[in-house]
Amino acid sequence: MSKAVVIVPTYNEAENIAALLDAIVAKEPGLDILVVDDSSPDGTGEIVLQMQRKHPQVSLLSRSARSGLGAAYVAGFGWGLEHGYERLIQMDADFSHDPKYLAPMLSALDSADLVMGSRYIPGGGTEGWSLSRRLISQGGNIYARAILGMTQKDLTGGFNAWRRGTLEAIRYSSVNSVGYVFQVELKYRAFRAGKTLAEFPIVFPDRRLGVSKMSSSIVFEAARRVWLLRSQGQAHR
Repeated sequence: MSKAVVIVPTYNEAENIAALLDAIVAKEPGLDILVVDDSSPDGTGEIVLQMQRKHPQVSLLSRSARSGLGAAYVAGFGWGLEHGYERLIQMDADFSHDPKYLAPMLSALDSADLVMGSRYIPGGGTEGWSLSRRLISQGGNIYARAILGMTQKDLTGGFNAWRRGTLEAIRYSSVNSVGYVFQVELKYRAFRAGKTLAEFPIVFPDRRLGVSKMSSSIVFEAARRVWLLRSQGQAHR
């Protein structure tokens, strides 16, 4: 299998990061891992540096300030491409994305340009979510699909495996969405570029420790940005 890296953005994930790195290495010792930390005041970056002594396949990209999930992934993608990786995986730091899915998702890239971890196809699901959270997530995906004309069930999910060429083709560095709509914009660009998008079923539990980064402002930004994405897509036809 071609060279692959798991990209994990962090902000105040000191309670989770060491255990997650151990879990990824235990499950997939051949994978490299990049943690992109936005100068977490809780010492997440320092923990990653300590973990490098135990797991040399772990790298740390420290950013000077917190500037959002999208910017962290853009920085991580850039680092991964500069270091010659052919397959790049997005993964959360809070154990909502299970390392057991890494190998099958990477294998699925043999026949797809983008593999999306999906909660909303047969075999996928969520655990420990409140009714309101389920409604917001499922409603957001229905909303995005309807506006963007896509059929994939989980456009907002953040557990995704990319081919190098797909990221390069969609000009990932020019994506300017922040928050979770960043995931929608990436997938929409791949869709517009004619890439093959495959969904892989995942079960998504609530985070074990720490505080969710979701907020009402993120939800409102996503609703607004989806319309802008459609307008931009129509303008480039």
